Amino acid sequence: MQFLGHSNRLILLAEDDSDDHELLRNAFTEIDPSWQIVCITNGKKFVNYLEQISDGELPALLILDYNIPELTGVEVVEALNHHGRYLGIPKIIWSTSSSPIYKAKSIELGVADYVIKPSDLASFKDIAHHMLSFIGK
Repeated sequence: MQFLGHSNRLILLAEDDSDDHELLRNAFTEIDPSWQIVCITNGKKFVNYLEQISDGELPALLILDYNIPELTGVEVVEALNHHGRYLGIPKIIWSTSSSPIYKAKSIELGVADYVIKPSDLASFKDIAHHMLSFIGK
């Protein structure tokens, strides 16, 4: 599956759980090995990474764990919403929590979706497909 219109084939992932990171990376690679997945383990480092790269290097998709350390996923989204350069990048919050409060807060901030992390290996590929569907919308 090819996604046209994105010369930078980068997905930036904020995730502190190495198992979730590896499972999601494997799912994206299985779908399309041309995607590069960069994983950052806390919210402050995630924001700093984005601030250090040029507009041409910005990722096609941002995926943030709701409960990452230092700045949560929603706190990162709040910070990014103050900068126009990030507005066109789809942002997805994912979490182990099915809390309607977490989901409502995330959607209120304008994320493309709030995704509950799968509990089985087979579902990671389905979730990766779903996440990729937001690129170019």
